[in-house]
Amino acid sequence: MPHKFDPADVERLLSEERHRDIAPERLLREAGLKPGDAFADIGCGPGFFAIPAAHIVGEKGVVYAVDTEEKMLGRLRERRPPANVVPLKSMESSVPVKDSAVDIAFLGYMLHEAEDKPLFLKEVKRIIRDGGAVIIIDWKKKKEEEGPPLEERLTEDEVIGLLKGAGFEKVKALSLNESHYEISARRG
Repeated sequence: MPHKFDPADVERLLSEERHRDIAPERLLREAGLKPGDAFADIGCGPGFFAIPAAHIVGEKGVVYAVDTEEKMLGRLRERRPPANVVPLKSMESSVPVKDSAVDIAFLGYMLHEAEDKPLFLKEVKRIIRDGGAVIIIDWKKKKEEEGPPLEERLTEDEVIGLLKGAGFEKVKALSLNESHYEISARRG
């Protein structure tokens, strides 16, 4: 069973250093998020990506901030996100968002934690509109002090195979930095 991020360490997810290293708003804009979009941040934690996404999509857009941990959603609420952020508690392979409801589903540093990755990705695909995208940011498969254990990390090729197996198309991978990659794919 993959290890899960400990909610007791939530403040690490909001650190200045992490903002400098990742620049969430820039990353989301470059990934194609735009005003009026419906965005699902699955495994949203305290809103590191969800809150910047809310500013990008604006009042005509919506951000579904989805997490399995109530403590993470509680920390998100404490941060007083914009009104277009909708916190939702989920089960791992049951996301409480309607079919074909989002333009982009975002999985930030969490796919490696999923117990049944094929089932989970099929559930993610269910909530994406035809032509919409999934964007996955995760840890490169190399030994580092930060991040998940090496044996739980996924290679880019493993993620690409999982996405294709779930029926996604137009899969693209790129390196974000020394530690992280970004993989995007389209539905339909």
